[in-house]
Amino acid sequence: MATVTSFQALSFPGKSELRQFAELFQPLFAGSSVEARREAVAALSQSPSLPLSIAAFIASQPIAIAAPFLAASPALSDDMLIMIARTQGADHARAIVKRERLSPTVIDALVSLRHALPLRPEKTPEPAAKGEPQEAAKPSSFDRVMAELTMADLPGAATVAEMEAAPRREPAATPTETHASEAVPAEPSREEALRQTIKRMAYQQRPAAGDRLGRRQATPLQTALLVRFARSHDGGLFATTLADLLSSSRWLAERILLDISGRQLATTLAGVAMDDREAIFVLEHIYPHLARRENGASRAEHLFFDLDPDQAEARIDSWIRADRYTFAGEELPAEPSGKVAAQPVTGLTAANQASAKRQPVGDEHGRQVLRARKR
Repeated sequence: MATVTSFQALSFPGKSELRQFAELFQPLFAGSSVEARREAVAALSQSPSLPLSIAAFIASQPIAIAAPFLAASPALSDDMLIMIARTQGADHARAIVKRERLSPTVIDALVSLRHALPLRPEKTPEPAAKGEPQEAAKPSSFDRVMAELTMADLPGAATVAEMEAAPRREPAATPTETHASEAVPAEPSREEALRQTIKRMAYQQRPAAGDRLGRRQATPLQTALLVRFARSHDGGLFATTLADLLSSSRWLAERILLDISGRQLATTLAGVAMDDREAIFVLEHIYPHLARRENGASRAEHLFFDLDPDQAEARIDSWIRADRYTFAGEELPAEPSGKVAAQPVTGLTAANQASAKRQPVGDEHGRQVLRARKR
């Protein structure tokens, strides 16, 4: 227990500490009492950093010892949980179900594992005497655990229960029909219901449309400035505001505005969750040809509403990454040795100041021809 306590005192254990703990833990664990093992496992279940070998070793212990670790340890990955459920049996699967958060991948693996396992030979019903009805085979312990998982611990269990209750209202079947139905279990409806449940759970993990926490969003002030500069056709100030909104260089904002189709600007406005009416107003004033109406709506409306906000946000992220790679390492000329710079120059400031004199992409041959003409 002292070894576990000293390891937990390390906020960020390094490779040497992890290797040393992995070498010491298993011999000490083997020589400890059952109560000491339980205390050590319960303490390690709160540790986010554990050697992979130790995590697999603890998770493979008997369920009386490994239960708190399987139910709460943040050191267990999805692949590890799936492996433990497939190799250790029903009791370990029950402990995994008790975790606060289970990814759709783990839930799908648990459900598919239940349906993939065949009946055990000792559980196969023996042929009954002639004229006697066949008795249903008793489910294995793992089947019972997974039935509890699918019916009690997953959202949408009521839907599955209703779908299963419908066949039970049918008249009782003859012994021959009962035997035939047992030979070919009717599971498609149950599997489909569970599959839909998993899809709903995965969809629920996506943030709501109005939840912009941690995501790029246009503030009311930035929106008002964009609308104002679009109305006055002030491209310079509009590009400056757009660069500030994206936290990018001015060159990227100008590059977005150079797309005369308006698609890049529409993608930008959709990705920052600007109000639909104001975004359409901006598009129609920056690109007058988008104000033409077709089929009862303007071209700007068709263009804007055809965009997926999530894909637009991902597109903006790729633009900003490329913009930062383009201007990475760009700095202002060094000050003379006798002068001390008043403030350090950030990468974004250097990029904005250097963008006027450097064109990172374009037709190099065209620029050479232009220089020759100026001579």
